[in-house]
Amino acid sequence: MLEKKDIALEKAVLIGAITREQNEVKSKEYLDELEFLTYTAGGEVLKRFTQKMDMPNSKTYLGSGRMEDVRQFIEDNKVGTAIFDDELSASQERNISKILNCKVLDRTNLILDIFAQRAQTSYARTQVELAQCQYLLPRLRGMWTHLERQKGGIGMRGPGETEIETDRRIVRDRISQLKDKIKAIDKQMSVQRGNRGKMVRVALVGYTNVGKSTLMNTVSKSEVFAENKLFATLDTTVRKVVIQNLPFLLSDTVGFIRKLPTQLVDSFKSTLDEVREADLLLHVVDISHPNFEDHIASVNKILGEIKSADKPTIMVFNKIDAYEAEPFDETDLIAERTEKHYSLDEWRKTWMNKIGNNALFISAINKQNLEDFKKRVYDEVRDIHITRFPYNHFLYPDYNYEDMGNEEE
Repeated sequence: MLEKKDIALEKAVLIGAITREQNEVKSKEYLDELEFLTYTAGGEVLKRFTQKMDMPNSKTYLGSGRMEDVRQFIEDNKVGTAIFDDELSASQERNISKILNCKVLDRTNLILDIFAQRAQTSYARTQVELAQCQYLLPRLRGMWTHLERQKGGIGMRGPGETEIETDRRIVRDRISQLKDKIKAIDKQMSVQRGNRGKMVRVALVGYTNVGKSTLMNTVSKSEVFAENKLFATLDTTVRKVVIQNLPFLLSDTVGFIRKLPTQLVDSFKSTLDEVREADLLLHVVDISHPNFEDHIASVNKILGEIKSADKPTIMVFNKIDAYEAEPFDETDLIAERTEKHYSLDEWRKTWMNKIGNNALFISAINKQNLEDFKKRVYDEVRDIHITRFPYNHFLYPDYNYEDMGNEEE
């Protein structure tokens, strides 16, 4: 297999807007993330373009002057792809393609492409294809722009419309087939979840690339694929874990991201069912990331959307080995000390202090504080188990929980 360095990376430019809702700092954060997404998809970012505006231009996203700057750079540097930070409408995508004369993608399209690359199982591929078809359907008109280059409308208008309508029908039929296929698999997976019996279910949730799969591997002694890229894991993996003779089921789920396409939330419904049906959530956070608080808010928003925000949750602040506070110059009388200068001990005294023993600080890769983590998870799982089976605990306080079965997926 070729190493990444042996593969020719696709040249790309990133394009974002600085608006009333998205200031310069926020825009930079989103573009940083978009660059990581581009790298994950196999691209190399040569330059970023932004423009300050009240809201993105409804026809071309950026203004005409700034768009000309982008076009000139793309032409001079033989760039093949322009990637926009927000979802483009079908008409925007069509207009921009005419101006830039290169492949035009938006954030949603890019994420769908990464999901298509990463999907390993038939089920994940079906979910991704459904999301892609739902994204494609309203944009089909843009697939027929070659007809617009031919002069004259007589004899062209009818066939053009027919081609578009035929394609729409094909895509709608495919969406229907995929939904039926997913329903059948959902039913099968629901039976599988039911067959797991009454074992306590724990789900790892969190932003993409926070170390959920690494933590899963460490705790369950399994080999779940983990990589320092976005969306390394798409398929939900469930493993039986035993801590102090107490077994429970631990599931590793797809990572969340800001501006997660609604098509993916819909098509990955069954994957998210693992979260919905969990008794306990382990919300893993990359505390070394400068925007980890935004990541927490994004995950909580999606948990709210899938009606899982009120579940018992332990916050697991991972990657403490990589955390570095920004140096603060005490001699600078103007500078203000902010959260970016906090040490880990100072972070513990902030809002995290209110979480109490439900805030854990670990390094999954270096196994720092893992015993504390296991002890806290054990206590929580045991409490859930006692609530579920009070009679067993009363009669058999020394019961060996491992006798409950050995389900594993």
